[in-house]
This record gives sequence, C-alpha cells and structure tokens, in this order.
Amino acid sequence: MKEIVLQKFAEIYGDTEGAQVYFAPGRVNMIGEHTDYNGGHVFPCALTIGTYGVARKRRDRKLRFYSMNFERIGVLESSLDNISPDPWADWTNYPKGIIWAFGEKGMEIPTGLDILLSGNIPNGSGLSSSASVEVLTGFILRDLFGFDVSNQELALIGQYSENHFNGVNCGIMDQFAIAMGKKGHAIFLDTADLSYEYAPIQLENAKIVIACSNKKRGLGDSKYNERRSECEEALAELQKVCHISSLGELTEEEFEQHRGSIDSEVRQRRAKHAVYENRRTIQAVQALKSNDVTAFGQLMNASHVSLRDDYEVTGVELDTLVEEAWKVEGVIGSRMTGAGFGGCTVSIVKEEAIDDFITRVGAAYQDRIGYAADFYVVEIGDGPCKL
Repeated sequence: MKEIVLQKFAEIYGDTEGAQVYFAPGRVNMIGEHTDYNGGHVFPCALTIGTYGVARKRRDRKLRFYSMNFERIGVLESSLDNISPDPWADWTNYPKGIIWAFGEKGMEIPTGLDILLSGNIPNGSGLSSSASVEVLTGFILRDLFGFDVSNQELALIGQYSENHFNGVNCGIMDQFAIAMGKKGHAIFLDTADLSYEYAPIQLENAKIVIACSNKKRGLGDSKYNERRSECEEALAELQKVCHISSLGELTEEEFEQHRGSIDSEVRQRRAKHAVYENRRTIQAVQALKSNDVTAFGQLMNASHVSLRDDYEVTGVELDTLVEEAWKVEGVIGSRMTGAGFGGCTVSIVKEEAIDDFITRVGAAYQDRIGYAADFYVVEIGDGPCKL
C-alpha cells in the first residue's frame, strides 16, 4: 500500500521528494455504546483497516489535500491564514480542524502541507473514518513539526477539533481507541477520567465479523446531538436527588430508585440505556477475563436490544443484520456498533460458521432492505504509525 499511495502522490503533486507515509487505524466498539459522553465505560479496539496518508511540508502557507476515496473532487486547496469550517471543503474539514486545534493548543503550524489520503474503511460505516483521519493528521503534524504531544493528547485534540470545528458533540472513545490501539487487545476505558487498561481479546476458534449496512449516515445531521442533550437533561433532573456528576456513576439499582425524578418517559429510557449499558460493559470485560466468551456474546445481544428499544438509534437496517445474525448457529453475539442510524454491526462468529453467516445474513438483508450489505472479517491492530 505504501508504494501505491506514494505513486499517486507523485502523480498528483509532481514528485515524492520529502514525502513521508503514515497509517492510522479505524476502530470498532465491542460494547459500551453511547456511554462515552455519559461518563461511562467503553470497550473499543483498533482495526488493521484504516487510513493511509502521505504528507510533506511546503515552503509557503498553502494547504493542498487529495483523497483517493474522493478522486472526483480532485485537489482541494486552503491556506494556513484562513482555517475555518467550510461546507465546500468537504472531507478536508477534518484535517483542517486538527491543524486549527493544534493552533488553539499553542502549536502553530509554520508552513503549508501537501497531503494525500487513502482509506480502506467503508465511508459512512460507523468504523470511525473521520476519527482515523483526525488522529492520522495529528500524528503527521507531530512527526513533521516535532511537537511534544503524546498519543493520548492526540486523541483529545481530535475530540476537541470535532466538537468545536466540525460541530459534532462526540465523546472521546473513537479518537482514543485509534490513537491508543494495541494489537490483539481492546481498551477498557473509563471515559469519566480516561483511566484505561488493555484487555486481550482471545476468541477461541472465533472471529470478529463486521457487517456494513451501506446505509450512509452523517453524525452531524443525525439525531446524535439530540440523544446527547436528552441525557444531559435527564442527568440534570437526577442531580436534584443524587450527588452525581454523570450517568455512568449510577448502578442499575440506584437508577431504578430515582428514575421517577426524570420528568419524561423518553428521557427515562435514554438514561436507562446509559446506566445499564455501562454496567454491561464492566460485566463484559469481566467475562472476557474469565474466558467466558458466551457471556460476552449475551451481553452484546442485550446491548443491541437496549440501543433498539431504549435509545432508539438502530433502524431497520441494523436491526435486520442483528436479528438475522442471531438466527445463525455459531454466532456468539451480535450488536450494532458506532453511533447508529446506519453504519455497522459487530458479531463474534465461530470460524466454521463464518461463510454460512455471511451467506444467510447477506441474503436476508438484500431481500428485506433491497440492496446488499458488505462483510469484513477483521483483525485487531495497533495505533497510528509511520511506515
């Protein structure tokens, strides 16, 4: 892949003199959905698919961006002297947001850049192609300009950029999972204080299979921000009777004791999901540590039901993929992953059942939805690197 992106860089920008090649992964969250902005736990892992980038410094203030995934757009130009969100800037608002965020954190970028990206994360899949681009850009800036920032700080800069430049009120999970990825491990992250531990994913004779619904979604125009504000309102109502700073601090019993203080039935369900999903995530990691993959799978299934019924972020596409997966023998667990409203499901499938799983779930999905889903048998990879 390194040779392919370098060759394209030379074709677009004339030569490869001074160009460096980088990679940042995508991520999948095994369990712990919509908990990251509610002070709860998440359990994501980095993937071996992700975003490749070629970059070099310029002598002027010009920024030039090209994506092999959006070749019809061509080269998009900007300037360090005019960094602001622009709908006409398309995907380049993500790397531009990181350049802006570095400046906001006191790390001014002194010269322009030529950048080429190529990702093999399905666009709009919910596997965090945007966060992958953000972490990759931060990694490039650190390497090319010698900034003293840790990978964890790169994750926080990515979140800051997405919140304040791109206008998506996302939590920290996506950027953290990508920046801090470790091969063969998922990250058990407490989003309240960013304490974390690596937990080995040992799936005896089973693999992680991602099914992409191919229903495109954009976080900014989805109901993501609406769900977040519903949880914030529910938290404010609970704080009148509980001394808590986030929903993630509550046990299921404490929530049931005080749920009546939430004035709306809808907000009660939103808060219930946040509380119960957080406890499921803690239980799921304990199950993995005990080599109880079956219990882990059952918690994945319960997570999807909660996301469907209490949080209402699944939709017919994701529900079809999951409900058909549950019917296949050899499926240990299956759930939607990511923000929802389209995107992907993640399933743990016994190796001998993978072909049957893809055939049967794919056929049922095509029959009901009218277009095909794509399936990826994935491996857990490391964080960003220079190639």
